[in-house]
Amino acid sequence: MKSILDELQWRGLIHQSTDPKELGEQLSKPTVVYAGFDPTADSLHVGSLLPLMMLRRFQQAGHRPVALVGGATGMIGDPSGKTDERQLLSKESLATNVAGIREQLGHFLDFTGPNAAILVNNLDWMQGFSFLDFLRDVGKNVPINVMLTKDSVKSRLERTDSGLSYTEFSYMLLQAYDFVFLAKHHDCLLQIGGSDQWGNITAGIDLGRRMLGRPLFGLTCPLLTTSDGKKMGKTERGAVWLAAQRTSPFEFYQYFINVADADVLMTLRFLSDLTQDEYRELESQLREKPQERAAQTRLAESLTRLVHGQAKLDSAQHATRLLFGADITQLTQDQLNTIFEDVPSQEVPRDRLAQGLGILDALCTAGLANSKSEARRTVTEGAAYLNNQKVTAFDRVLNESDLAGKYLILRAGKKRYGLLRFV
Repeated sequence: MKSILDELQWRGLIHQSTDPKELGEQLSKPTVVYAGFDPTADSLHVGSLLPLMMLRRFQQAGHRPVALVGGATGMIGDPSGKTDERQLLSKESLATNVAGIREQLGHFLDFTGPNAAILVNNLDWMQGFSFLDFLRDVGKNVPINVMLTKDSVKSRLERTDSGLSYTEFSYMLLQAYDFVFLAKHHDCLLQIGGSDQWGNITAGIDLGRRMLGRPLFGLTCPLLTTSDGKKMGKTERGAVWLAAQRTSPFEFYQYFINVADADVLMTLRFLSDLTQDEYRELESQLREKPQERAAQTRLAESLTRLVHGQAKLDSAQHATRLLFGADITQLTQDQLNTIFEDVPSQEVPRDRLAQGLGILDALCTAGLANSKSEARRTVTEGAAYLNNQKVTAFDRVLNESDLAGKYLILRAGKKRYGLLRFV
């Protein structure tokens, strides 16, 4: 079998693990490995790509992945890495969220074949527990002093402005029992997760030893952060989601095509399927010809194709070319509609053109300027573009002849665009 630990090592994806020698011996043969996904929304987001890709790598290396959707733990909320208690979701909201996440997992994992992925929901086994049964069968095997040493608990207890409710304190027991249940019923021996999950993972390992008398293993990867320490996947518009209804394929592609040079190599190692030789070639290109942005292009292409499919990738690339420099005069209305269907736009009544829409008002409407004075500076500095043609007069009035179909394509500088759709 291909050594999965060697693969993870060169990618920088091993943050912590239980005994490396024993883990290596276990992974020299097919092993069932699981990761959990919190159903706090009806879609996963960019931060979820790392554990998803980790499971994908294990499956590609011959192991069997288990994707656990936390229908039960989602009712509690994981305190790991949080400073405040999460808002509890209703059962109906959780059911909707679980269904949305189930659909997305199929883009990353193969649910057929000899090492077919398994999808489970911990609500299926937790909802049969009474409170007394859980305390008697599970709680008695978890020492309080051990729980108190976990960072996710200790950091919250040390805060004077917010404590830790018994509900969140119990989360660790629920996740620990998930590991025990999967070990018992699916022969799952390894749990993986982000570095903030180490306390929960080791709690499950300890519970497995006490309840099953068998060794379990844990491995964490670094969190997906930018070079300045911020979580990746956050924009001015909010989180970057995997669901097209929340973040369009175009926006998704744009996010990754604009990843900073300081972050792109790490992101490629963490989130793409590229080989080590391909990575070295892109590393060399970034060093010698950073202006070509070959690494960013490869990253955006591979992830958009994986999450949204080839057709949506083609559309996102075509829209990008039109928004940032290509000639749009030869395209039909139907072609423009298809290309721009995923691009965020502002809807404007068509009679605004007949009334006389100035370029300064258009830039403000498109969100490219906060005021007319700012829009005027954009034009004066030569940074304003209409349908990819530079605008030099700040008193320019737009009319029907400026439309590309029903659109006006506005741009401020090289990267900021605004699409106005006239109806």
